[in-house]
Amino acid sequence: MNAHAVVTASRGVAAPAAALFDLIADPAEQPRWDGNDNLAGAEAGQRVRAVGDVFVMTNQGGGMRDNHVVAFVEGREIAWRPAPHGEQPAGHQWGWVLEPLEDGRTLVTHVYDFSDLPASQEARLAKARQMTPEKLMASIDRLAELAEGA
Repeated sequence: MNAHAVVTASRGVAAPAAALFDLIADPAEQPRWDGNDNLAGAEAGQRVRAVGDVFVMTNQGGGMRDNHVVAFVEGREIAWRPAPHGEQPAGHQWGWVLEPLEDGRTLVTHVYDFSDLPASQEARLAKARQMTPEKLMASIDRLAELAEGA
């Protein structure tokens, strides 16, 4: 386990948590806010509702990913572990935590955790180490733009 393998970014967004969560929990919306420009699309109708759900995304390179939901609290928290289509997750996960603020805004935290990636996954670890708070913030900024403009 690598204690330095959790990357986070946070900021306040002038939108209610429910509106933000709807954009995050609907895979068809994810390419609109993906700050890494990695996601190409997802079929409609895969809105996440519970831990154990699996949604399928296609990335820009054409690869399909099964995303296994490992945390879910409606309107507040969601996290998933991606895997190549038909395979089990390698040990990294993407997550979001939304905290409503008294002024009607929401504190949005985006988390990338690769602490469970095994050392044998050298190529995946090398890519994971390139994730920065700035890259996570790019997704928060795009999410905010969508939600604040709604």
